[in-house]
Amino acid sequence: MSRFVRSSKFRHVFGTAAKHDNCFDNVKISASAWDTNLVKVNPLFVSINWNAGGGGAFAVIPHKNVGKINDGIPLYRAHTAPVLDTDFANFNDYVVASCGEDSKVMIWSVPEELGEPESPDVEPVAKLNAHGRKVGHVLFHPVADNVLASSSADLTIKLWDIEKGAGKQELSGFLDFIQSMSWNWNGSLLATTCRDKKLRIFDVRSNKVVQEAQSHQGVKGSRVAWLGDSERIVTTGFSKMSDRQVYVWDSSKLEKPLKTMMLDTSSGIVMPFYDQDTKIFDGNIRYYEFENDELYSLSEYKSSEPQRGMAFMPKRAVNVNECEIARAYKVTSNCVEPISFVVPRRSDAFQADLFPPTLSGEPALTADEFFEGKNANPKTINLEDEVVVKDKKEFVSTAPKEEEKEEKVPKTEKEYQEAYHQLRQENDDLRNQLAQRDVTIRALTIQLENLKSS
Repeated sequence: MSRFVRSSKFRHVFGTAAKHDNCFDNVKISASAWDTNLVKVNPLFVSINWNAGGGGAFAVIPHKNVGKINDGIPLYRAHTAPVLDTDFANFNDYVVASCGEDSKVMIWSVPEELGEPESPDVEPVAKLNAHGRKVGHVLFHPVADNVLASSSADLTIKLWDIEKGAGKQELSGFLDFIQSMSWNWNGSLLATTCRDKKLRIFDVRSNKVVQEAQSHQGVKGSRVAWLGDSERIVTTGFSKMSDRQVYVWDSSKLEKPLKTMMLDTSSGIVMPFYDQDTKIFDGNIRYYEFENDELYSLSEYKSSEPQRGMAFMPKRAVNVNECEIARAYKVTSNCVEPISFVVPRRSDAFQADLFPPTLSGEPALTADEFFEGKNANPKTINLEDEVVVKDKKEFVSTAPKEEEKEEKVPKTEKEYQEAYHQLRQENDDLRNQLAQRDVTIRALTIQLENLKSS
């Protein structure tokens, strides 16, 4: 029988770790057990969940400051409990969002000059306080400016206009903790995985679940990633026997996966990433080419250092002259290590087949346009033209300051009576909410018993 080697321009892609001097060393990685990537990256900075006493913190480090990180680095410390996730704004490299176990979402403006080690810690420009329990993930919108999604252990996802500090929409219907979320190409739909073992797709502006399916049945974490501008979704998770799995789904019809893959029996969570330009899917530095609903194995980057988290650099900041198609930032126990993925080419000319137009970093919609119902595809740029680093765009939040929201301390008898009646009303409202949740839980229990008996 003859054997044919599948043709692919990425068949010889290889990964090379940066030398130790070009890594971020001596970083104090968060010890939180929450399932998160621990690191985010944009063309200017790296954000790392930090292990700090006296509350929660994360660090934002410029790429030029590689090497051993000083113990006195300025931290972003306003959280009163461990920071669980961060995300850089897609259209302003100096804006970063964070969330933590204190149930808060915070928005920060990164100083142009972070200063010397003795510089004071950075303060947030906005605090978003609508969640009732810890907030596990934050994710900026791929098309609309200043739109952020946050998922919480209160079993909701909230959509925010961060410039106004306003919650604009709430997604509900989850029966357990939300484990991951991913926007589709134009940001009109949001895919989620949940500890109730269901994959859901939401129309985010109507709070409707447009598709839902049983996903990976293992008890460990599951992740989801939308495959670029296609209607396909990839999920990673575990079987009941703890085999690591990859499923490919048709987002318009989630009856069953289009493709299932068993990877191995390792215990580590598979973190999925997808590059729309190259059609390459990465799961814990095992990379596959996605074509005709199939995942074709390309190669694997191996290292003796265990991986705790990972993030990928936006494509507009890779080195096209070296045919670098991707750059990952791998988190180990005390280091963040850049890994460059290169396709070997002999010519020094621009390789247009490797670098099609990519995401530009410019918004196609405002937050108001998005919440009014408009859709648009992301704006793109040609990497053959020199990508100019933009000057800092000041982010100004019109959200009320925390002190402006503080309740007035009653002084007169009338004010005390008004405060008392207000507290009673709030108490009654909370009792009603609890009663409604009890009814919902009983109804779901009955449905579950009926399903078991049938």
